[in-house]
Amino acid sequence: MTLTLEAFNTAAAADASLALDGLYEHSPWIVEAALGQRPFQSLAHLKHAMARIVAEAAPQRQLALIRAHPELAGKAMVSKTLTAESTHEQGKAGLTDCTPAEFARIQQLNAEYNARFGFPFILAVRGPRGTGLPRQEIIDTFARRLANHPDFERAEALRNIHRIAEIRLNDKFGVSPLLGQQVWDWQEQLAQHSDPGFAEKGQLTVTYLTDAHRACAAFIASTMRECGFDEVTLDAVGNVVGRYKAAHPGAPTLMTGSHYDTVRNGGKYDGRLGIFTPMACVKQLASAGRRLPFDFEVVGFAEEEGQRYKATFLGSGALIGQFNPAWLEQKDADGISMREAMQQAGLPATVEAIGALQRNPADYLGFVEVHIEQGPVLNELDLPLGIVTSINGGLRFLCEVVGMASHAGTTPMNRRRDAASAVAELALFIEKRAAADGDSVGTIGIWNVPGGSTNVVPGRCQFTLDLRAPTDAQRDALTADVLAELTAICERRGLSHSVEETMRAAAAPSAPAWQQRWEHAVQALGVPLFRMPSGAGHDAMKLHEVMPQAMLFVRGLNAGISHNPLESTTCDDMQLAVDAFQHLLDNLTTGPR
Repeated sequence: MTLTLEAFNTAAAADASLALDGLYEHSPWIVEAALGQRPFQSLAHLKHAMARIVAEAAPQRQLALIRAHPELAGKAMVSKTLTAESTHEQGKAGLTDCTPAEFARIQQLNAEYNARFGFPFILAVRGPRGTGLPRQEIIDTFARRLANHPDFERAEALRNIHRIAEIRLNDKFGVSPLLGQQVWDWQEQLAQHSDPGFAEKGQLTVTYLTDAHRACAAFIASTMRECGFDEVTLDAVGNVVGRYKAAHPGAPTLMTGSHYDTVRNGGKYDGRLGIFTPMACVKQLASAGRRLPFDFEVVGFAEEEGQRYKATFLGSGALIGQFNPAWLEQKDADGISMREAMQQAGLPATVEAIGALQRNPADYLGFVEVHIEQGPVLNELDLPLGIVTSINGGLRFLCEVVGMASHAGTTPMNRRRDAASAVAELALFIEKRAAADGDSVGTIGIWNVPGGSTNVVPGRCQFTLDLRAPTDAQRDALTADVLAELTAICERRGLSHSVEETMRAAAAPSAPAWQQRWEHAVQALGVPLFRMPSGAGHDAMKLHEVMPQAMLFVRGLNAGISHNPLESTTCDDMQLAVDAFQHLLDNLTTGPR
């Protein structure tokens, strides 16, 4: 039969099963079980259904599925007994062309991996882009995953099996995620720009108004013009602003976007995915000659991470009138003030010019943002998209506990005034207290014993507190309990302490109507709905202060890790994000359905 979704949905079971033969290596039971769930709304619907069948299978059946896969560059490849699909995939990744040293290293890793886990190493070697991973990346991934916990690695093997099946399914249906691939390519191109000291190491770091930052702005601006935006400007704080005009003048505006700066040695998708996804939508609209009944404004926010200066959310904050003039006199680690950095970048560096950026909320329908999840939840659930219900509110503190430094060998345990032990006790309390809420989180991220020594009981311990929750009331209750416990611990141990609040961010619940629009968009793709809070801060938090906002999350790979070079997602998931965004625009055109 001609393999289309309609033909698959209506074909006899034997014919449908035969059409998808080889999708899962030597495991036809997965497709056979999925046939009972027909009709499928989309390929994404079919992919998720098969992933759920595997997830609900008995552990021994899951293990048999993993063991049905061949080793990378293993005996089956050498003897040419791989399935046609595996032969194609390993060849596309260049594993058939390994040097003797590479082949020997892979054989060593295969042996170590099998000895540790009892099943072969599984990796979707065609990669997130679908065009094949470099051999060195395959070897590095192999070595890194050897250190995983067995339970986690088993789940990671299954996730890679689903990615392999996804690519094979695309091949069988003749489907290419072209816009997802375009978004992927843009992000790869943008990642070529990195600050000195990091670029030489192959690391991605882009901080506010450096040469790399300015090169990123220039790339985003030129790409916006190529996509068909009517206006593209660089504003007074370095935001790149593209506007695709409505069919008729005087229409309201929908704003979207995210940030293009990064943390030090960060990932390629944090923030940037939220710029390029709507740009792909505009590219589609312009190519088709379509206009919307509203202006569509896409903003690449110049600064969100607060890496060079102590001014987080500078880009989005400027659009709502929140720019502290004192920031202009802040100096970076090299003694360059923000004013000087702006002037070097060709920006006016005046309070008046920055103040003129403030938007009138009455002119805007709202703000929506697409963002990589930055966490493991969607990855573990085999879901490509998630609906954000609220962006967590947060409080940060700089704290110190003071006791008495004393000799580690001569001070009895019951006579010590150990500042670090008090903080350790608090850390354990935070774990239990935050977990009791289910979706609150608490972290001691910096822990410093000034002048500490191996043989001295710590007399001082400086530490940070980061406490977050989906609502301000929940955040404040968590904070009150943690600070009360800190006081109680110090009183019991005969210590003093100080607490300085350094940051307060209100929770930003999604506007119900806009959250519903995202939900309609995801449902239209045949992807199950999953609602979740965001534990990270986003530019949407700032826009939330003046207009309705809602966010869409995209699944991340490698356990959803973010702020890390391993941050990644697939072109298929990015395609779904573009499609969901286009559905949202269409729904807004005709009214929510």
